[in-house]
Amino acid sequence: MDLTSAPLPLYDNGFSMIDTDHCGTSKDEIEGLKEELKKWKERIERAEKANTHLLCCKLSAEEECIKAEEELVKLKDFQEEQHKGNIKSRSNREAEVFLLSQENAELKREIEKLKEELAECNAVLSRDGRIKKKVAEKKVKFSHMEDMKDDYQDMNTHCVFGVTTKVPFRLNQNQALLTFEDEEVAQRLIKMGKHTVNLDNKTADVTVRPFTLEMGIKFELHVTISGKAINVAEVPELCIPEDWMRDKLELNFYKSEQGGGGEVENVSYDKHSRTAVITFLRPGAANSFVRCTKYPFFVNGSCYRLSVFPKTNVRLEQFQLYCGISKKTILLKGIQEMEDDEESIQDMIEIHFQKPSNSGGEIERIKYVSKGGAWVCFEEDT
Repeated sequence: MDLTSAPLPLYDNGFSMIDTDHCGTSKDEIEGLKEELKKWKERIERAEKANTHLLCCKLSAEEECIKAEEELVKLKDFQEEQHKGNIKSRSNREAEVFLLSQENAELKREIEKLKEELAECNAVLSRDGRIKKKVAEKKVKFSHMEDMKDDYQDMNTHCVFGVTTKVPFRLNQNQALLTFEDEEVAQRLIKMGKHTVNLDNKTADVTVRPFTLEMGIKFELHVTISGKAINVAEVPELCIPEDWMRDKLELNFYKSEQGGGGEVENVSYDKHSRTAVITFLRPGAANSFVRCTKYPFFVNGSCYRLSVFPKTNVRLEQFQLYCGISKKTILLKGIQEMEDDEESIQDMIEIHFQKPSNSGGEIERIKYVSKGGAWVCFEEDT
């Protein structure tokens, strides 16, 4: 720079003078700052509004959270109750399944038993065409003696016995069975269906019903008592061969001091059962032993007592099955319970149905059950 040259004006140097305020800030900057401030205020307002909205959302979310927690608690309680119910239901189902399995096993056993019985019956039928049935022990009724003229040389005794099984019927609580002498009385009451019975100044509407009996059986038992052979039991056990025992039995029965006996045709001896069958040569020789139950047997210097009984042949003929509805007996149902004892109520029922005015008649038998049940047996002629 040349310090000796004249000074130049300021605008000639490319600079211009700008007025400033006392802080040294220009107006444009102030205006810019104002705009900036305005923008920040707007941002703050928007931020405050957003904050307020967020607070509202937070409160709403907290309320929803509380409701959700309550619903969750309820759901947990419901699940617990449902779980308990499922456990109980499962236990009940397991118990039912266990009972059903037991019943099923019992039914299977019954089925197997019935199959075995059916197979046995089929085997019997296929073998000899006859039916075998167990019959309860009962007394037999003598029918007659058979005339066997063609068999006189054996002097056998032929007897015929009639056997008829009784058919049981289950009489339940508050029921009665009445058997009338006249069949028409029973049939008349059955046609009426219902009947009003007077019991100790009280009336009871009872139902009169017929009833079907289960199957029963009847047959003839033909018994032939041999006149030539006898059965012997309780033969003593001796340390001798079987042939020797047969010889001693034959010798003992060849000549009997008690009478009877005679020449022996055959001796069948079973050492294991200690029994023997003595067959005489003379017809009628066995008849003298009919009333002799104990017979002396002498062997090796000792005397034993043998059981002697007739040899019989039993056969079954005229086997018949019968079943049906009892024509003279009626079944009363629906008898009301009363304070009187069972015998008194039975007497009142009998008196009522004996009167012709009540469509009744003479009663042969009556059975009334007030509690529990009872079995009543019927025969074919009922």
